[in-house]
Amino acid sequence: MDLTQYIRDIPDFPKKGIIFKDITPLLQDKDAFKYTLDALYEKAKDMEIDYIVSVESRGFIFGAPLADRLGCGFIPVRKPGKLPYLVVDFCYEKEYGEDTLCMHQDALTPGSKVLIVDDLLATGGTTQATAGLVEQLGGEVVGILFVIELNFLKGREKLPKYDIESLIQY
Repeated sequence: MDLTQYIRDIPDFPKKGIIFKDITPLLQDKDAFKYTLDALYEKAKDMEIDYIVSVESRGFIFGAPLADRLGCGFIPVRKPGKLPYLVVDFCYEKEYGEDTLCMHQDALTPGSKVLIVDDLLATGGTTQATAGLVEQLGGEVVGILFVIELNFLKGREKLPKYDIESLIQY
């Protein structure tokens, strides 16, 4: 299935000069959504992982059902003030500004094997911060999966020590 048919370009969102890759059409089509989850599962099924870690909010859409299929735990990474317990945080630069991500301090134990799953790799800042959170708590990032990768933004260059795969590349 050509998943690019289900990705819509939104110019100047969230600010002028950005072309946002909208996954809403992919989510609306039950066959495209199932195909996407199946493809992510195929890439992850042989990995030894304890948890999938995903970033709000679109990462949750793919990470949580994938964790269910793989029979592992799911750890949400959120913006400040959104998690109810004690957190570790990581500040980073992204393609349109600065941001901070948080994860519960007890989300994983040292030595836990983690697969990061997100919808999009752009400049790599969000993923770098997510990996940083995992590693702060002693976890090991065994792989990173994306639905979409924007090659022209060179996000992989910020993540040279990780095994990265994506379903769609622009």
